Amino acid sequence: MDESALSKHSVAELKDMLRSQGLAVSGNKSLLIQRLVSSEASTKGVWDERNDASTAKEETMTANLSLEDDDFESPLTFKQRMSTTVYGPLNLGGLVAIGLALLMVTATVFIIQPAWLGFERDYDYELIDFDQTQARNFAEDLVNLGHPDWEGRMSATTEEANTSQYISQKFQEMGYAAEINEFQVPMHHVNSEPSFRLCVRGAFSLACEGVIISGGSQITPFQHRVDYVIQGFSGQSEYMFDEDITVTDLGNGTDEALWQTATGTIGYVRGDSSKVGNTELYSNAAINDLAGLISVNKNYQCGQIEGNDCVPIFKGTNYDSLVAANGGNLPTDIPFISMSKDAGEMFETMVINSTEPASIELIIDVTNDQERTIYVPCGTIQGRTSELVIAGGHHDTVYHGQGAVDDTSGTSSILEMARQIAEVVNETGTPDRTIRFCTWGGEEEGLWGSRAYVEQMQSSLRDNLRLYINLDMNHVDADFANRGNSLKLFTNNEEDYGHIVRITDLYKQERSEIADKYDIQFSLLDGAQGDDDQMPCNSDHCPFVYDLGGKNGRAVVCYGSGSWEYHTYLDTMDRFNEESLAISTTVYGTYMRLLAYDLSV
Repeated sequence: MDESALSKHSVAELKDMLRSQGLAVSGNKSLLIQRLVSSEASTKGVWDERNDASTAKEETMTANLSLEDDDFESPLTFKQRMSTTVYGPLNLGGLVAIGLALLMVTATVFIIQPAWLGFERDYDYELIDFDQTQARNFAEDLVNLGHPDWEGRMSATTEEANTSQYISQKFQEMGYAAEINEFQVPMHHVNSEPSFRLCVRGAFSLACEGVIISGGSQITPFQHRVDYVIQGFSGQSEYMFDEDITVTDLGNGTDEALWQTATGTIGYVRGDSSKVGNTELYSNAAINDLAGLISVNKNYQCGQIEGNDCVPIFKGTNYDSLVAANGGNLPTDIPFISMSKDAGEMFETMVINSTEPASIELIIDVTNDQERTIYVPCGTIQGRTSELVIAGGHHDTVYHGQGAVDDTSGTSSILEMARQIAEVVNETGTPDRTIRFCTWGGEEEGLWGSRAYVEQMQSSLRDNLRLYINLDMNHVDADFANRGNSLKLFTNNEEDYGHIVRITDLYKQERSEIADKYDIQFSLLDGAQGDDDQMPCNSDHCPFVYDLGGKNGRAVVCYGSGSWEYHTYLDTMDRFNEESLAISTTVYGTYMRLLAYDLSV
């Protein structure tokens, strides 16, 4: 077969030809073709000689087996019949031939090692490259697109729209067919800087501030982002000092009787080991018609980030549960904030435990009952078939922080993986499976982007999606010597699990200078939804697994470690460790490469 004919075959077919001849299968398509052409030229003479010898052998065998009846004038005895070649091959030569044939079959079985006999196929894994500098550049670009004051890239904001445009442009520059999907989803929006202050009136003051004399009044402001943050789907409020709104101490939020006494007041909850979630807290506030809700971080990452304090953390609430608790609509006038431990203790001293409680000013300017536009930029390289592999991470962050780890790390990894895969395609040719990279908006408020995308594409994804790859905080903190160095690679499919383990073993051999620094762990989570060993539903892989219309999808995911600043204003580029991103990006990118060019996997 000449070079022109060989070029019509896919890379996977060329590699199968090379394997059948015991030849190497590494390299791009051009190199594979040259190897086959050279092999054919070098073996042609040998095959001609073998064919001539085979023809002569066949003629001799035909002559021996074509005995005429005239050769035997009388019936043969049993002994005579057994000594003729008609009944062959019990002579010594025949026995030797049978033995050699059996030996060859046995050898062939052990060389080819067919899967139906329980042998494991020898897959051709070729590690993709990873440029740490480029990954960091992507991350810095993304962080620079954050809010001018709060630094975040909250979904449905100008910052998220600009981020989507940046990612789409990068996909296009890499050679992908780029598009930006837009979805209208429920979303809360922080419209302006909030205000949270306390006022203790002086002996002669008639008001805390303003035109009325307020001599001796003491006003204590809390700093937004540092002392408190607005929570997901918070309502709005404009409580002023002169309203003297009452605060009810709800303890740790588990006492139903206390909730029932808090109607019309601001509820104050101390977070502790009971770990009552935001959805339950805010639902109780809606059910009991509270005027507001304050939770305090008393137990999470205390003394690890900022002195001995417990930094305030943004958390979302489940939209559907909250709507159900409020009779079919979101509560629009119940503000919800979370405070740091130190700020909370100051609040307790001045408001909860004081004989003359300070007055409260709480102005939260949010809109939480409207649908807003979020974005899902994607880049696609069309394969020879409609079968599809998708890799993604979420590009949105909490509203009040850079989100360098969550999930700028994952988005920059996706961009670098896309860049490397594009170079593979340029060298190797059109893949057999279609390749797609996407990043998701709306993750922090309820996986809105990935859910909407899967709902829109459900029929196609159910029929064609081979694998979804999710990178969300696939990162180990820069100070991993003191914080831990683990990376968790997990999947819900045994076959995918085997590939990930084997590729990681190859990574450890070929790139030990990085692999040896980290504790790479594996998990197979193939239980039914609701079981202890189920695939978790806490990031954008969830819709690709559970929302495909009665069929569970296959996904691989990576989570990292050491991210104490998660969902706080301190999740900055100071914590960023681009080296750690190389592991999951290379392992999963290598698997994507195999799937792209081998439909049998």
